[in-house]
Amino acid sequence: MIRQPWRAASRRLLLLPPQPSPRFRFSSSTATAASQEQPSMTPAESAIADLLRAKLQPTELLVRDVSGGCGSMYAIDIASPAFKGATMLKQQRMVNAALGDVMRAWHGVQLNTRVSE
Repeated sequence: MIRQPWRAASRRLLLLPPQPSPRFRFSSSTATAASQEQPSMTPAESAIADLLRAKLQPTELLVRDVSGGCGSMYAIDIASPAFKGATMLKQQRMVNAALGDVMRAWHGVQLNTRVSE
């Protein structure tokens, strides 16, 4: 049998520690502090965030374009009191309903939903 050292090397996995995603709290009393913490969003990310704020009143919200800037895939991290008592699937369906036809042009979406504390 001929040894192929490249095969052994190709089986190794590089495991990196997960990077924590920043979370931002939005409330009327801390609007100034939240705006200072909030990273600059593209107009498309801001439009998506505005839709979600209007329909779900989140206490935490982060929208990121994870497609490399072309707007075909977004990662949405959202916490809302509207999710109370709903299963994870129901929470994700609520986000899908809030976004409506906007999602039709996307290739995919990564949703992280949870109930506000």
